[in-house]
Amino acid sequence: MERIGPLLLIEGPNHSKVPFSRSLYLDCAEKVLFDSGADPDSLVRVNQEFGIELIMNTHYHPDHTQHNYMFPHAEKWINPIEFKTARTIDGIAKSNGIYQEWGQAGIEMWKNNLPEKWINSIGEITGTYEYEIEYLFGDVKVHFLHTPGHTSGLGSPYFPDLGVVYVGDYDMTSFGPWYNGTDGDIEEFIASGKRLIDLDATTYITGHQKGIFTKQEFKTEMVKYLSIIDHRDEIIEKYARKGLSFEELTEIGIFYPENTLDVPIFKTWERSGIRKHLHRLGLTVSTKDGELIGTK
Repeated sequence: MERIGPLLLIEGPNHSKVPFSRSLYLDCAEKVLFDSGADPDSLVRVNQEFGIELIMNTHYHPDHTQHNYMFPHAEKWINPIEFKTARTIDGIAKSNGIYQEWGQAGIEMWKNNLPEKWINSIGEITGTYEYEIEYLFGDVKVHFLHTPGHTSGLGSPYFPDLGVVYVGDYDMTSFGPWYNGTDGDIEEFIASGKRLIDLDATTYITGHQKGIFTKQEFKTEMVKYLSIIDHRDEIIEKYARKGLSFEELTEIGIFYPENTLDVPIFKTWERSGIRKHLHRLGLTVSTKDGELIGTK
């Protein structure tokens, strides 16, 4: 585990790739864990050595909340926007685009495949933190920045005196920006990315893969990362001009590799993501035959 002052970085398997994430532990008078998606054995060791009294979830996605259940005596908080969503599996399904794409039958199918441990982890969240105010844990100041786009409520813990910010899923992975849930938003994602660039921070910690970026590295990579959004626009617009229907667009593999689109949740997010880009391009999907209709 790497240490930055009082902060310990706890890795997930395979460089913290999904379905895991990197957790951040604040080692001070109050024992605080930010996200619980890291390697479970490592989290147990941290708890045994230091203790975990409070888990602050940046957002509700399973790769960031899945090990909450392992610490029954710790309090669990999440951002105020997603607290209500995270209280019910139906709410999470609707925020992930499952209801939008497949209706109630899709939700029921999804429910039947959910790990019980994650359901328990979500169910243990009982409190919320507030955005843009100062928390003091021991002698360490923390602000939860509201950085929507990936989800509507994503909070990014910022430690101003340390010059450190945990940016979670603004993660610079080759996959590119992920805003494919119903509660994701492309324009908000771009705005949050730019806000993080301008932050008075020297060290940026991502939830997945590389992990630690200097400010200049983060700025350079964020510009490339956000440019993927424009590239997706170009691809979708090219196919739309060729006359492809919405259903045909969702078979190409614009977000997820074509050979993975038989996985129901990937197919759901492929469809949802394409809808967002079509809206951005001024196109709507005909409810009658799935043809694309220009609105601009």
